[in-house]
Amino acid sequence: MSVHSPVTVVGEALIDIVHPPAGPAEEHVGGSPANVAIGLARLGHCVRLATHIATDEHGRSITALMAAEGVLLTSGSTTAARTSTAAAHLDAAGVAAYEFDLDWTLDPATVRVPQGGHLHTGSIGATLPPGGEAVWEVVRAARGHSTVSYDPNCRPTLMGCPEDARPAIERFIALSDVVKASSEDIEWLYPNATTTETLSRWAGLGPSICVVTQGGDDVLLLAGGELFRVATRPTVVVDTVGAGDSFMAGLISSLLDAHLLGGLDEREQLRRSSVATSQPAIQRALACAAITVARAGANPPRRDELVEPVPTAS
Repeated sequence: MSVHSPVTVVGEALIDIVHPPAGPAEEHVGGSPANVAIGLARLGHCVRLATHIATDEHGRSITALMAAEGVLLTSGSTTAARTSTAAAHLDAAGVAAYEFDLDWTLDPATVRVPQGGHLHTGSIGATLPPGGEAVWEVVRAARGHSTVSYDPNCRPTLMGCPEDARPAIERFIALSDVVKASSEDIEWLYPNATTTETLSRWAGLGPSICVVTQGGDDVLLLAGGELFRVATRPTVVVDTVGAGDSFMAGLISSLLDAHLLGGLDEREQLRRSSVATSQPAIQRALACAAITVARAGANPPRRDELVEPVPTAS
């Protein structure tokens, strides 16, 4: 178990009902924040998840998995009337399209990020009312003593039009130290801007590190005012479910190991770090994502599965 700063993850846990191109559907525990929590726990970090599930059959499946993975559910996480679900329809390339049945709320009084602990949030839980406003209150309260990471993980069918979603997403970005998004997120949120323009816009709001994944293409990293491209790893793709969440877990994990996330001292170290300092974090993130896409479902690696090469960038 990591001796570094504990991590609090806030957001949705749900049941993914995965429909392959052929054959019967299968059910798996999912939800972007829940996936990140499991990914971090498998990498050896102490993790708590603040979420909103029921004590129904689906909720019991989530509770059992979190216990097995060593993720602690915070008080009040099992008070929902029903456990949310997401139907994931996979195409021939293994790419998922989602349909959601959600029940999301949160009592911010039940979520206490410890002094010097890191906070991660994002996805549906940070934007969908009424819980999104509660997540905002948690982030705002934690910002004064803890670092924050954020992944918008945009879901257009739930978030309305980009013009409505942008202010809600950008207020989280402004309080974050690390932001990760996909190229699909960027294209939907800012259809008239390039990816590099969007990265610059986000960095201007406050984060020290901004990262954009682009499927199999290079990852874009903006840190210290400089833009770098980092090559992805060749792999055979089974499906892409949970790949972005695995990338996020690897990114946070490496920065925690480098003592660049945690409390206010770590925030200052992150601000002053060079882009070379960020490279190991991107490499761990890529390693985690490559392993995840090579096997079915959101199944992130454990630390002993990782082989992390000398980082390169261009």
